[in-house]
Amino acid sequence: MFLRQRFYCLAAVIAVIMILGWAWLPFLWMGQVLLVLLGLELAVEAVVLWRTGSVSGTRCCADRFSNGDDNEVVVRVHSHYRLPVSLSVIDEAPVEFQRRDLTFSVRLKPQTGRALHYLLRPVRRGVCHFGRMYVFVSVALRLLERRFTLGEEKTVAVYPSFLLLRQYELLAFSQRLNEMGIKRLRRPGNNTEFEQIKDYVKGDEYCAINWKATARRGRLMVNVYNEERSQRVYCVIDKGRMMQQISRGMTYLDYAINASLVLSFVSLHREDRPGIVTFDARVSTFLPAERREGQMQAILEQLYRERTAFAESDFSSLVATLGQRVQHRSLLVLFSNFSTPQALRRQLPYLQQLTRRHRVLVILFRDNEIEQFARQRPTTEEACFQQVMAQQAMADKQLIASMLRQYGMETLLVRPEDLSIRLLNQYLDMR
Repeated sequence: MFLRQRFYCLAAVIAVIMILGWAWLPFLWMGQVLLVLLGLELAVEAVVLWRTGSVSGTRCCADRFSNGDDNEVVVRVHSHYRLPVSLSVIDEAPVEFQRRDLTFSVRLKPQTGRALHYLLRPVRRGVCHFGRMYVFVSVALRLLERRFTLGEEKTVAVYPSFLLLRQYELLAFSQRLNEMGIKRLRRPGNNTEFEQIKDYVKGDEYCAINWKATARRGRLMVNVYNEERSQRVYCVIDKGRMMQQISRGMTYLDYAINASLVLSFVSLHREDRPGIVTFDARVSTFLPAERREGQMQAILEQLYRERTAFAESDFSSLVATLGQRVQHRSLLVLFSNFSTPQALRRQLPYLQQLTRRHRVLVILFRDNEIEQFARQRPTTEEACFQQVMAQQAMADKQLIASMLRQYGMETLLVRPEDLSIRLLNQYLDMR
């Protein structure tokens, strides 16, 4: 049994009235009557709460949460009382979410229920634990409340962003990827697999004209080439300490993992062979590029288990491992974060070795906070100095991207939240 604040307020008012009774006797009588009524109301509410019914409730949520996305949780409560009741529902969300607002006030009619919805957005992979649900029931004047402990404790695993993956899956099968900003670039003549011979139309490449077919048909005919398939696409993820920088609550590493999952799915749908490589001080994961049943599930499980030791990234170890285990020319999508041009120059010899054998796409991250700070108007000398430093950091990022392109590497400098869309457009362009 719990006394509500309303009870203490009424008791304080009655006490004031009874104190006034020292000056005027009717106030004392009034206070005594009100005190008796308050006691009777408490007794009635206690009997009603403990003798006339109960409350049941459950929590419904997925066993897996999608990292970086809004995941729905549904709390259902049902009143078994024979009169209207007021409920205060508190759900114990995992401490990782730091939610202090998961308290719902509901009024239910007799023998009815209601579903309460809220969203949780995880920002790191791993395991989180839900506690119990606490429901406080009150009736009539709501002076007293009864507590029910409902639901079960539950453990939920936070996986890479599979909710976003499902959106891409639905759009990919319906050929509507352009609705998410993904442009399909078809470049006749730049692809390598022969598809068909067709009539020439304005805009076709002259170099694709098939002169033998033209002579036989008596009109211009051109060769049409389809995309080369079964290419090996490796997502190479740097897990070093520089990838632990945070944007909108998520690390660059988690953004890279989410984008790798989406790219792997789309490349598999395009009949390419996706694979995964992760490294920091050493290469910790190597999942060969394959196009087989269960490859996406293997990629998802492997990305879920990735952890970092906050060590310096060793690109020499990466080059050695890829040299031994990747014998065919492949597309390497390298997710990394070079803070200064000097840091890049130390790794350039290793990146050049990769470029000689493979096609390399380097993903660099733009710092949203630095860019926002650099656009603000400084008000003090210290702010002016900090703004110059922020502008220098932005210029360094542009210089790093230019240096990589100069050495023959495709480079994508992108905001973390735009990574998946920009990466898929770049991948389709490079195919």
